[in-house]
Amino acid sequence: MDFHPGFSTVTGETGAGKSILMGALSLILGQRADTGVLKDKTKKCIVEGRFNIANYSIESFFKNNELDYEDQTLIRREIGTDGKSRAFINDTPVNVSVLKEIGPRLVDIHSQHQNLILSNNQFQLKVVDTYARHNKLLQDFKKMFFQYKQLKSDVDELREKSAKSKSDLDYFQFQFDQLHEAKLTKNEQAELEKELEILTHAEDIKTNLTNAAYLFSEREKNIISELKSAQTLISGLQKVLPEAEELTKRIESSIIEIKDIAGETESLSHTVEFNPERVSLIHERLGQIYSLQQKHRVNSVAELIKIRDDLEAKIQEIASYDSELEKSDKQISQVRNELTGLSGKISAGRNKAVPVIEKDILSLLKQLGMPNASFKVVVSKSDDFSACGMDKVLFTFSANKNIELQDISKVASGGELSRLMLAIKSLIAGFNNLPTIIFDEIDSGVSGEIADKTGNIMKEMSSGMQVVGITHLPQIASKGDQHYVVYKTEGKQTTTTNIRLLDKDERITEIAKMLSGSQLTEAAISNAIELLNARIK
Repeated sequence: MDFHPGFSTVTGETGAGKSILMGALSLILGQRADTGVLKDKTKKCIVEGRFNIANYSIESFFKNNELDYEDQTLIRREIGTDGKSRAFINDTPVNVSVLKEIGPRLVDIHSQHQNLILSNNQFQLKVVDTYARHNKLLQDFKKMFFQYKQLKSDVDELREKSAKSKSDLDYFQFQFDQLHEAKLTKNEQAELEKELEILTHAEDIKTNLTNAAYLFSEREKNIISELKSAQTLISGLQKVLPEAEELTKRIESSIIEIKDIAGETESLSHTVEFNPERVSLIHERLGQIYSLQQKHRVNSVAELIKIRDDLEAKIQEIASYDSELEKSDKQISQVRNELTGLSGKISAGRNKAVPVIEKDILSLLKQLGMPNASFKVVVSKSDDFSACGMDKVLFTFSANKNIELQDISKVASGGELSRLMLAIKSLIAGFNNLPTIIFDEIDSGVSGEIADKTGNIMKEMSSGMQVVGITHLPQIASKGDQHYVVYKTEGKQTTTTNIRLLDKDERITEIAKMLSGSQLTEAAISNAIELLNARIK
């Protein structure tokens, strides 16, 4: 079906299936789906809606969600036989969350159930903000507010970390001081262990080195003198044995090498002395190193040095918390001051809008048969910032004279809420730039002249937007530029719900039925014609 511009009304007997239309629309606007909505559970269900969005400046939504923008945008929802659903915008698959995001920008469905949100303080605040026309200011505030919350969260985390770390500071400092005072060097342990090994065996080392030096050069027939004798014997054979020359040279080299070894051995023997004091010092130092390694459960000095450096870094980090906290507190204070300034401007805008809201709503309530109604918007300060500023808004209401104004949720009846919500919707509709608003049987408790006034308000709203009214009241149905009827047809095995656009004569008949019931009377037909003619005037 095609909904035309202006005001369209939808009627039908109770149980004819008007709710099917709203159910289908809800599906393409992101509501939950399951096989319970399927008439034939063996077939896939497809719901499509085409929206003309050329004048509603929502190109950024498509860009942010990587979707192709079209002035005539097609939204499709498919529900499989297994209950799983798929969603598409301009034939691009999307998550249902994307439908939920775009839905409120396309259609505002106003039902009797939605009247309950009138008691919601956030909705009331939104109404005031809509009138105040300070959306840019609110966006700036929200952006800074979330920055403020993040800063506070970061500072709280840093403060908690600082408090916990400071409780460990003495322990870290003690550990560090112990390692720092040890003056550890990387290769110290290996060198000390090597030196201790030498000192422990100093007597054996010195004896062996001395005996070796004696064999090399000091005894009567020492190694060097014997080699020289051998060299003389072989050298004498050079004239008769050519290889003797080479052997002589090799012995000469050996004598030089042995002399060098003999000298180094003797020299080394003089350096080795047993030193009980040095042994004691090395034992003490190694004992200190071993103790630290055992304490920290490591096996090397290099690991101890790393632990020492890590502890030093922790201590420095803890010491820096105070300066970081001071810096962050200054930043929070600065952002808080800016938020205070912005919230002051927002509050001023709200307070300026309040008298206009009260005047406009009371004017509409009088038209809707509530001439003695009182309506006040109370703006008060919150203790702290919220995403919407520092204000709390409360709608107070009284339907009759000399009755004290009270919170709207406590005093308004269903019919009163319905009329009050209609008044508010009609006033803010022009601000929101919505392509379509649908009033789903909000005429509960309304009849006669008030129904006529309700229809007039809907009709007036349709001058700037598409309005659809699902109604049981002939006074409202007659106001539509187009009139659709929902009806059932009975087949042999199934019942089918249909909807069609009525022509002029069919419309007269439908409204007459709404006036008199299934038995048409001349008076009802005459009254229906009169209602439709009044719409044209």
